[in-house]
Amino acid sequence: MIDIERVDHIGVRVKDLERAKKFYEIFGFKQVSAADNDAVVVIKNAQDVELNLIYNATTENDGKNILMDVDDKFAGYTHVALRISSVLDTLKELQERDITITQGPVAFGRDGHVSLFLRDPDRNVIELRGRAEDYDAIPGLTVYEPEN
Repeated sequence: MIDIERVDHIGVRVKDLERAKKFYEIFGFKQVSAADNDAVVVIKNAQDVELNLIYNATTENDGKNILMDVDDKFAGYTHVALRISSVLDTLKELQERDITITQGPVAFGRDGHVSLFLRDPDRNVIELRGRAEDYDAIPGLTVYEPEN
């Protein structure tokens, strides 16, 4: 068995580096380095979560994410889930910044977590997941109950 300690970083392919950096700054990410010999910029937030922005996308694919928005289902990573400290505060911040929630708020069962799904400017899917402070206080919450 290979002992995995944690996720080290996530690579996100983007078309426009400056547009991507501006978007991820909303979530507290700042550039910490750039590769000299590759199209990679490393960004981190205060909690040391690392994303590698790989800025070599050659097309925006008519505004579609090839893994999520087309009828054919290709193998690959479909989204990244980032833990948030407050669902209600995050909802408010997304609304103030006019960022569209593409799905959610949603709870998958009643395990105490609520997810918000959104897209970055390159249509990469981001799940923001946090503990529900109070299900009744979350506007528009959908709860998917598992079928027996």
